Amino acid sequence: MASDRLGYLLKHVLARLTAAQAEALAPHGLNGRDLAVLSAVASGEPLSQLEVAARLRVDRTSIGDLIDGLEQRGLVERRRSTEDRRRNVVVLTTEGERTFESAERVRQELEREFLAPLRDSDRFRADLRLLLGE
Repeated sequence: MASDRLGYLLKHVLARLTAAQAEALAPHGLNGRDLAVLSAVASGEPLSQLEVAARLRVDRTSIGDLIDGLEQRGLVERRRSTEDRRRNVVVLTTEGERTFESAERVRQELEREFLAPLRDSDRFRADLRLLLGE
């Protein structure tokens, strides 16, 4: 049966999680990809656009569009690095910080509820990281 196949199971669980995230994040004007970018930018260390792409494991050509969209909404800014004037970094604006903090709380609660049926959600996450080689 298709439902016994790992690929089928992973694909459909991801589809459910993605739909739930989209609904939960919509009031914040974000989707899952937007929130991932904000999370990388909020990591504490100033990152260039290419470093954000590498951290998220996304194609460097698509990260520009994602950051452009967040910048147009006033959530991030590109600035000249204070350590290296030849380098630009992406930083959260004040509105970006508020939006990220609020949306991140929503994401965390959604994930807790989504994983609630599992006996050990921490172990599940650890097992997934193991499969990713992390």
